[in-house]
Amino acid sequence: MSATQETRTPTATLVRGARLLGEDPVDLLLADGRVAEVAPAGTASAGAGARVVEADGLVALPGLVDLHTHLREPGREDAETVLTGSRAAAVGGYTAVLAMANTSPVTDTAEAAERVHDLGRAAGLVDVHPVGAVTKGLAGEELAELGLMARSRARVRVFSDDGRCVSDARVMRRALEYVKAFGGVVSQHSQDPDLAGPTACCHEGEVSGRLGLPGWPGVAEEVIVARDVVLARHTRSRVHVAHVSTAGSVEVLRWAKAQAARDGGWSVTAEVTPHHLLLTTDLLATEGGGYDPTYKVNPPLRPDEDVAALREALADGTVDAVATDHAPHARHDKQHAFVDAAFGMLGLETALPVVSTVMVRSGAMTWRDVARVMSSAPARIAGLEGQGRDLAAGEPANLVLVDPDATTTVDRDASVSLSRNNPWHGRELTGAVHATFLRGVPTVLEGELA
Repeated sequence: MSATQETRTPTATLVRGARLLGEDPVDLLLADGRVAEVAPAGTASAGAGARVVEADGLVALPGLVDLHTHLREPGREDAETVLTGSRAAAVGGYTAVLAMANTSPVTDTAEAAERVHDLGRAAGLVDVHPVGAVTKGLAGEELAELGLMARSRARVRVFSDDGRCVSDARVMRRALEYVKAFGGVVSQHSQDPDLAGPTACCHEGEVSGRLGLPGWPGVAEEVIVARDVVLARHTRSRVHVAHVSTAGSVEVLRWAKAQAARDGGWSVTAEVTPHHLLLTTDLLATEGGGYDPTYKVNPPLRPDEDVAALREALADGTVDAVATDHAPHARHDKQHAFVDAAFGMLGLETALPVVSTVMVRSGAMTWRDVARVMSSAPARIAGLEGQGRDLAAGEPANLVLVDPDATTTVDRDASVSLSRNNPWHGRELTGAVHATFLRGVPTVLEGELA
């Protein structure tokens, strides 16, 4: 909490008439950082001086948790900072984010992790948890200071070389063995460098052939997913598959989860991004997309059949979580020929509306399901005890209020992020964040930073 927030925030807030998880309306009394009372709508009273938020028709969810955020600081403050990324997260309904390690310098030491942790605390808008690198300098050769990062003030529990695959099976095995000692998890960017090299940038298929773009075949993801789940079983450890993008990976995950449930003692979890739930590689072949580098992302956008498989897997629990892979870039890093432009898209401010539009409006998921995949499951995977909790008396008052019927047209220039590589610009999405509370302190009210 920032000093400014602390001085301007009442001791209590009454959220009146919100539909808890999209179901029955309730009053939520927030006081001293916790949910003090949950009562039938219209029956709770806050007392003198309390803030009252009228929430009739709004959906109350636990604060969202993002397993996969690039905040760029230190090193690329022209694209994003911990403060600006925290603002984007709060506007998107998040109360916690995991900041990826591919900064400059890389977050591969305890000191580097503590720096990101401290910047997050200073911003005071969301809980910022640094992700530690698996290998020194993301080079894939020598393990980073996993134990020291875990014991640091930052209490790192998630480790990833995201942006690069830990392609050496021996190194990956050692990482999985090491993190067992403190309940950590290795999050893998699944990309076999021999099947999808550094120039690969478009799903390998008819579109990549027609446009002359280097192909990134789905099998390059699937072989790493298959290898890693077997390594997790062998080491009795935990592996998390970042940004799953293919139907083949979903099949491997279903097999692995069945094995883990039968055996016990090891686990496999996975995430999917909002853009892989809606956008397809056909965008690159249309007049509206063409060679637009806004749509260049790693792993690449996939065909319709992969998108359909990902939606089904998210709905049935094969894929555990939605993670944004929020990847801001300065204009000069995106304004290149497609093959030379930087990978990545913005995601924090639009993730909830995309999930609402794709999964809730279609009937594939309920708001209770949204709370599972965007709050409780990510918090459990990351080991965040104070996040993703039920909105019940005595629990931390981390919550988001959503207007489920609000329809907005995305304007990239209205973003609070420093960057503008927004793939949703001009699209109409349904569902909007009305308010966000971090331990009872409003960070967003009526859709604007508080």
